[in-house]
Amino acid sequence: MAHMQVTSSSAKPLTPVPIRECKLGAKASEFGGVAFVHHSTTRNLSQSCKTRAIQAVVASDKETDATTGTKERGLKGKLNKVVLAYSGGLDTSVIVPWLRENYGCEVVCFTADVGQGISELEGLEAKAKASGACELVVKDLTEEFVKDYVYPCLRAGAVYERKYLLGTSMARPVIAKAMVDVAKEVGADAVAHGCTGKGNDQVRFELTFFALNPDLQVVAPWREWDITGREDAIEYAKKHNIPVPVTKKSIYSRDRNLWHLSHEGDILEDPANEPKKDMYMMSVDPEDAPDKPEYVEIGIVSGLPVSINGKTLSPATLLSTLNDIGGRHGIGRIDMVENRLVGMKSRGVYETPGGTILSVACRELESLTLDREAIQFKDTMALKYAELVYAGRWFDPLRESMDAFMERISETSTGSVRVKLYKGSVVVASRKSEYSLYREDISSFESGDIYDQADAAGFIKLYGLPMRVRAMLEKDMGKK
Repeated sequence: MAHMQVTSSSAKPLTPVPIRECKLGAKASEFGGVAFVHHSTTRNLSQSCKTRAIQAVVASDKETDATTGTKERGLKGKLNKVVLAYSGGLDTSVIVPWLRENYGCEVVCFTADVGQGISELEGLEAKAKASGACELVVKDLTEEFVKDYVYPCLRAGAVYERKYLLGTSMARPVIAKAMVDVAKEVGADAVAHGCTGKGNDQVRFELTFFALNPDLQVVAPWREWDITGREDAIEYAKKHNIPVPVTKKSIYSRDRNLWHLSHEGDILEDPANEPKKDMYMMSVDPEDAPDKPEYVEIGIVSGLPVSINGKTLSPATLLSTLNDIGGRHGIGRIDMVENRLVGMKSRGVYETPGGTILSVACRELESLTLDREAIQFKDTMALKYAELVYAGRWFDPLRESMDAFMERISETSTGSVRVKLYKGSVVVASRKSEYSLYREDISSFESGDIYDQADAAGFIKLYGLPMRVRAMLEKDMGKK
């Protein structure tokens, strides 16, 4: 793992609190460069920190330990070190000082790059320092995310409640898994997240923590503090001079990764409101898409995409390329009201351009390579598979066992599918496979040696026998 060290900064002081100071080991621009986003690297900010008193944005009158730089005890208890799932957004920005004040702990901010874009990674160093974090660890998980989480769901045909392609659901376990690894690396005894008590993500994070390290303590501030909503959090952040990317005038809760971009909140909370045109970020309005269709051929091996137009690409690169192609044609916009795991309904708008293209292609290839019973059973399994992923049970033995079935049933799903993209639609133009069960000589209306149409009469009599018997019974009963 590569290590990078940063220097804690001072903001407008409230109460002086000694925390650890770390030296600068890399330029901030390195965190937003293309090489960082698209290559597997690990950046660990502040491995070895020296102690001195500086101004931190934390309100606390507790005594501090001059050797470790941590408070002896917080308002709610004592933890040694907490790894926080950190985005630099509103919630996690205010959580850092809250954790230090309430648990007397050092806070290690962890950010996962799952393809959310350079803009969301830039400036995290400064934000973490301003909030009072001791370390910022950033890991590039894009290839792992697509290869080990997205592709299995794609192969399974997992879709939640007819529409949702599970973008956020798939990303949470890979992030939580990395947090468990970081906690071990830095010697943390707890992990924390900024999920609200009303959402699904709190379950997804914590079930992963339980499955991979049941000894870690979990802190969920939204279930503990007095802040009751995003408006309060904004006021808290402003009061403590913590930079945040939102204002009261426009509050969308967004989650972005390489698979999708979700939008919630603001006017979307009323299902009767149509989303604003300028809300979308990954795709153009289908009405504004090119007037000329574009054809794309997807190569698939054993149910997993491997190439675009004959060019073999890594999972993350392939998906990124299709996002660009699909986005300019307005592909993959979904507006739905879904049933959250915690019981309430919620309204979300999702942009999944590349994922929509891949879903159509993979499903279409199976029409050639799987027989009727296999397709029907696989579709039945896919519903349960999607429910497990949505509910955060990625590391559940049931999902892992179902995944083994999906891998086996998809062994012959190899071939290519050509699709036409036009103003928001994905239309299959052709499909080919050396394992195709389609036989033109059998399916043709012309007579052949394999299928004798006269055989159909006997089949129909046997297949319809239960219906004939029931009709005969009803007829006899009517005579009585």
